[in-house]
Amino acid sequence: MAGSLDEGEEMVEAHEINVTPFIDVMLVLLIIFMVAAPLATVDVQVDLPGSTAEPARRPDKPLYLTVKEDLTLALDNETVQPGDLQVAVDEFTGGNRDERVFLRADRAVSYGDLMSIMNALRAAGYLKIALVGLETAPTAGSGEALP
Repeated sequence: MAGSLDEGEEMVEAHEINVTPFIDVMLVLLIIFMVAAPLATVDVQVDLPGSTAEPARRPDKPLYLTVKEDLTLALDNETVQPGDLQVAVDEFTGGNRDERVFLRADRAVSYGDLMSIMNALRAAGYLKIALVGLETAPTAGSGEALP
């Protein structure tokens, strides 16, 4: 746009981008990321066995592998030696590697021991492993307090 003053001078059109709204948006995004970044890190103790999730539909004959407190394994109700795990699971499933294995573990079983059992199942070809937890009703408050 051109304009003129009383003295007859023409006003020169300014070809500059107004960066103020851009800076405002960038500052708001910076604040959002500064608040969200500490929340993304997990340094909290959790009690994993309880779950308030909607229970999944169970198959007609589920395959439960239980890890007891003394690290003995039980396939359904039969005790299994860790070295015979693949053979026992193959017998139960008829060699069907696509069958889901429901893995239950005592609260006292360490995470490393549970992972070694899961690795043995994976090495045997069973990749569909579901961890089973205690189903609890959701509470009205913000959740259960951790010890």
